[in-house]
Amino acid sequence: MSTPLSHREALARLSPARRSLLQSRSDAAGLRHLALYLGALLLCALWVGLRAPLWPLMLLPLGVLWVFLFTLSHECTHDTPFATRWINRAVGHACALPLMLPFTWFRAFHMAHHKFTNDPQRDPELAGGPRPDTWRSYLLYLSGLSYWQASAKTVFQNAFGALNAPYLPARKQATMRLEARILIALYSLIFASLLVSPLIFWIWILPCLIGQPFLRAYLLAEHGRCPPVANMLENSRTTFANRLVRFLAWNMPYHAEHHAFPNVPFHQLPALHEDLKAHLQSTSNGYTAFHSDYQASLTPKQ
Repeated sequence: MSTPLSHREALARLSPARRSLLQSRSDAAGLRHLALYLGALLLCALWVGLRAPLWPLMLLPLGVLWVFLFTLSHECTHDTPFATRWINRAVGHACALPLMLPFTWFRAFHMAHHKFTNDPQRDPELAGGPRPDTWRSYLLYLSGLSYWQASAKTVFQNAFGALNAPYLPARKQATMRLEARILIALYSLIFASLLVSPLIFWIWILPCLIGQPFLRAYLLAEHGRCPPVANMLENSRTTFANRLVRFLAWNMPYHAEHHAFPNVPFHQLPALHEDLKAHLQSTSNGYTAFHSDYQASLTPKQ
């Protein structure tokens, strides 16, 4: 059996024509996927909002669809879901509101994550400490409470505090401050509307709280228990998932492939997987299998 190559070595073996094909972006592919996604979200929201039969059962799928807009926002930071740049940026900014995730800030944050993936000292995803290693921290992480707390803190910090993280470019800080203040104004209006009608609570707030643990479970698999090394096919995990999960996550379960070659759009990731699958060093056969293995390594200490 041959020794797996690093991501740089594996990509170097691809022909220029193959690399060009893999990087080809498409408005049609992106808009088609987006239309199906938003159609499902709208259907669930109408079902809940109109109190259709068995409507409480739709709170979970609605929440999952809301929170998995994160994967679309993530893709937009790379300008890859659509060929037209302004569409990527517009969609990314639109995702900011339901996610409480200011897009300009997130783009800078995420680029630093790609540059320093799994580096305990420099990856901003690890700035708050290591990934959960006890049952208490694991369950707290999965609850999503820490996400909402961190997101609220980020929005208010960006709006009124110092923007001094090393990965935040000075030339973008005025934009970051403006977008955070716009979000705060919009949230103020949204929460004020609850005094008139609870509709927003039922079709957005509660579903997001219910859905967030599923996104946390998905995201933990991307780098959890992967080693702090430079090889993207080792420090990032590909999780073999069904078609529904790949649809929700814009093919991001192919996460090692994405980190190896971030310019590849979501609809080309299955093809990139075929090129790199022999060299993947961190994989899981589904999210249940990942969490089963992860739980086995947790300690009971508080």
